[in-house]
This record gives sequence, structure tokens and C-alpha cells, in this order.
Amino acid sequence: MSEPSGPSNSGVRWRNWAGDQSCSPAEVRHPAALPELCEAVAAASQQGRRVRVAGSGHSFSDVACADGLMLQLDRMTAVLDVDRESRLARVQAGITIHALSRELDRHGLALENLGDIDVQTIAGAIATATHGTGARLPNISAQVVELVLVLADGSTLRCSPGTDADIFRAARVGLGSLGVIAEVTLRCVPAFTLFGVDAPAPLEEVLEGFDERALANDHFEFFVFPHTRTALTRTNNRTDEEPRPRGRLAAYVNDILLNNHAFGLFCRAGRVRPGAIPHLNRLVTRLAGRSERVERSADIFASPRLVRFTEMEYALPREHTVTAVRRVLELIEARRFAVPFPIEVRTVAADDALLSTAAGRDSGFVAVHMFSGMEWEPYFRAVEAIMDHLEGRPHWGKRHFQTAATLRGRYPEWDRFMAVRARLDPHGRFANEWTDRVLGPAGD
Repeated sequence: MSEPSGPSNSGVRWRNWAGDQSCSPAEVRHPAALPELCEAVAAASQQGRRVRVAGSGHSFSDVACADGLMLQLDRMTAVLDVDRESRLARVQAGITIHALSRELDRHGLALENLGDIDVQTIAGAIATATHGTGARLPNISAQVVELVLVLADGSTLRCSPGTDADIFRAARVGLGSLGVIAEVTLRCVPAFTLFGVDAPAPLEEVLEGFDERALANDHFEFFVFPHTRTALTRTNNRTDEEPRPRGRLAAYVNDILLNNHAFGLFCRAGRVRPGAIPHLNRLVTRLAGRSERVERSADIFASPRLVRFTEMEYALPREHTVTAVRRVLELIEARRFAVPFPIEVRTVAADDALLSTAAGRDSGFVAVHMFSGMEWEPYFRAVEAIMDHLEGRPHWGKRHFQTAATLRGRYPEWDRFMAVRARLDPHGRFANEWTDRVLGPAGD
């Protein structure tokens, strides 16, 4: 990652969290306030430079890479206003989900659904349609009620349903291609406690009852290691019980020693001896037991991630989810892919952002991973071919091989988004190689 060495810094090599995406922007700036951000964007446009924003670097694609100006909003992390009565919180775009969740909890509020990683900036999570799991709960961008965008000329645009519905629906998952998100107003809910259960279950039983489990729980997901027939299920449901936070030692043993250091050792062993991966996966699965937690949502949704990997994830119509899982597992066996990571399966409710991966349909998400240093492309390409036949839409922040030509037909309102893009960024300032490839060239 680049170092925040003042408001302007050039000659820096930026890398994402996984370490497998990098770029050398002509300039890196860390604005500390909205006027400084506006000035930086306007100056870049006058110089003919393209502009991208890098959050915490937790995207696995090159979505944040910049050849001109890279903006990092790590000095714009303030909570600007919290209204407990209206349950609205206005924050600067660079605040991390972790910091935001803690601050909201202090005010008796929470975000209704989050993913299992909370180090992302709120703007980065919104822009890429990052999600948690919950068949009746939409992704994080659907919790946005207003955005402030900085446009290419340095002016600001307040986006809400009441000002311009098309711009608002585009900006909620804007992929950094419409402008720079400077502020976000989020709809919150009263702070809540979750009763969480992690438990192994027969894979076939989980697959056959997938819809029932997804709909019966506030939050349900499962993991399955290739070459095993056991699903590792995770359910989180709201409870009126008082939180029972784990002690530091218990949390350290489970989250760091077991789920990170021990798992990392298994992955490194599999990288050295790929033929041992089926045995190692079965051993990891056997070691997973049942556990229960009762904690505040801010503490239970996310877990530390110390083992480095790369990832691809696809959103599917929910009714295709089980078919996709079966086909991926069959693919791994048939092609003898060496895969030491589990397949992860979640659900998300439909929303109406123009380029949300769950736009217009209740969705299941199937994610595949590969340990750092292991060959991933043949496996991911083969998985993508399965997803292509099941109406799959790739997660915008994760690896995929799609282009604008292959994606346009998957989004009913693709052309409406492109019309907004042409209005807000007619000269293509908020672009890079990723947007050129995935959205198509913009501007003149």
C-alpha cells in the first residue's frame, strides 16, 4: 500500500491488500477536507489526468488502479452527523466500516447488514456493491439515502432520490466512474445483538434445504471445502439476550490462532504439496466444531483476515445457487484443481441500483478463492464459464474476465447507467484500464 506522506506524493508504487494488483500513479494525494478534494480533482482535470480513488485496497480486481491521480481519503474519516431520531448518519467517505460501526454503536445505531470484512472504506464498499448475507436484506449500497459527489471540474453534486432518481440509482454503485464520493448519508437501524451459531452439517442436507435455511434466518451462509461432503454453516439471528462478549484470549485463539495462523499453515502445506490438498481439506473440516456467540452486530459480522488470497465471486438468481455450487465442486474433482480454500455461499435481497449485482433480483452469491502464490486463473476461468450459463454477474471488486460487451446484457438498465456516466463525466476523467475494459471507454 502507498504511504500517506502528506497531501501530495508521486513516485509511489501502490498495491492492493492481496499484493497482486499494483500501479504507479503519476500523483497520489491525501486530501483532508472537501475543499482540498475538490481542488485536487479540478487540478487533475486541467492537467488532463485521469482520477481514481483507492480505499483500503481490499478489491481483488484492478478497479482502483490509477495512471494519473490516485486519491486516498484516509484523512477524510469523520462522522459528520448522527441523528438518533431519524436514524440517519452522515459520514466522510474515507471512514472504514470498522470505525463507522463502532461510532454508530456509541449512538445506539447500527448498519442492518455487513460483510465478513470491515476494513474497507464505506465509499469503496458502496461503489462496488459489497454485501453481507441475508435473503431479506440488500447490500450496503442500498442503505445509502444521499451521496455527495465531486465532479471532474471540482464542483459538488448532492445525489438523492428527490433530486435526480437516475443519478442517485447510478451513483449508489458508481464504480468510481461518475465522480469521487466525498460524503455518504446512511439509513441505520437501532443497535442490535446477534445470536450466532457456527456448526458443521451434511452438505447434501444443506444444499437441499438451502432456500429454507436462507429464509428462516436473518443471516445464513455456508462454506464447503472441495473434496469434502460437509458444509460449515453460519447463522446469525437477532436476539433480546444481553451480549456475552468473548474474552480476549478466547477471541485470539479462535480468530487468530485457529482461523488464520493454523489455516495458513494448512494452505502453505497445500501449496508445497498440491496432491495433499484433499486430505488437508478433510482434516480442516473435521476440526471445525460447533460454537455459539451472543454479541453486538458490530462485533460479530466481521472477522480478521490475515491469510492472503485472491477471489472471484458471482451473483446469481437465488434459485440457481445450489446448481452453481454442485457444478463448481464437480468441476474441481473433474479437472483436479488444487483448491485449499472453501467455496463461500451467501444470499442478498434485490435492490434497484442500476449496476448493483443484485439489481432487480433476489440473489445467491458463490465465491471461490485461491491461496496467495498458487495458480488461480485456470480455476477461475472454468468457474466463470459455469456462472455465465447461470445468469451470473461478477462482483465488481473481485476478479473476473468479463468486458462491457459480455456484461451489457446482464443488466437491464446498463444503458441508463451509461447515460448518467456521459452526463457526469463527459471527458472520461474518472477512468482507468479497468473501466475501459469493463464499462467501455468514456468521453472524448
